[in-house]
Amino acid sequence: MAFPASRFTPAASPLELRIPAQLTASTPQPQPPQPADLPPALTLPAQAAPEAATSQGWIAVEVDRVVPPSGNLWIGGQQVWLGPALAGRTVTLWADQVSLHVLAGGARLKTLPSRLGTAELSRLAAHGARPADPCPLPAGPAAVIEVDRTVNASGTVGLATGQVSVGSPLAGQRVTLRMEGQLMAVIGSGGSLLRTLACPIPPERRWRLRGARSGSSLPPAPGGPITVQRRVSCRGAFMVARQKIHAGMIHAGKTATVICENNCFRVVIDGETAAVVPRTTTSDIHRYKANATDKRTQARLTQKGR
Repeated sequence: MAFPASRFTPAASPLELRIPAQLTASTPQPQPPQPADLPPALTLPAQAAPEAATSQGWIAVEVDRVVPPSGNLWIGGQQVWLGPALAGRTVTLWADQVSLHVLAGGARLKTLPSRLGTAELSRLAAHGARPADPCPLPAGPAAVIEVDRTVNASGTVGLATGQVSVGSPLAGQRVTLRMEGQLMAVIGSGGSLLRTLACPIPPERRWRLRGARSGSSLPPAPGGPITVQRRVSCRGAFMVARQKIHAGMIHAGKTATVICENNCFRVVIDGETAAVVPRTTTSDIHRYKANATDKRTQARLTQKGR
């Protein structure tokens, strides 16, 4: 009834371990502890340049490259296609673990998602890459992004993976889409504000749009805001400048004061702001009072509001 382990003993090998003369036995050296102020995924390798790390723990570097005749650039194992038209031109590649920007003469040519990790960026920093300047394209909810698009025959433009309608009257025109907050302004070639829409692209995705750049200031509103009055219909809606605005069923029958600004309609009912609606029309305003003087006109407007 003894345990099996007590009945067995390790067998001795009749052969001894022989090591060639040109080789020496070595034992693995203990790894140095990683710094406590950085997460393990963001810890810099030993060969990384110390100045390559930013205060956020990311590595951002800049390197200059000459575009080859094929138009294909390589940086850290990632391909950047620029085309043969830029062959022989010196460009600056700004790269971190999130994005890769191609700059030429201070202007941003294109932006790509970065496929470079900490090891690749550290290797670039150790082989002559310089510490990067601030990101050429700001991101975040407060960033203002602009892109240029040509309106097609149906009045839409391509953004990300979908189509956004900006109006059939703008078909064939080259416009600038300025995205700030929840609004997107459509600016014409002469710098005039054509209309504003609700922006369909989330703030965290706008900097990845094709041709995205930092936005400039919004063109001023011509002539200042216009104030009109409208009677809310039984369905809670009314019309201003051929645009239908929904104030809500709870305001049916009330008189609304509408402040027509350059990019939105601000609806004030009972002294409080009931709604702020992006302006999607450039039609002129011809009626300023809530009630018409002619009974026939009043009946027609009431029926139209319904």
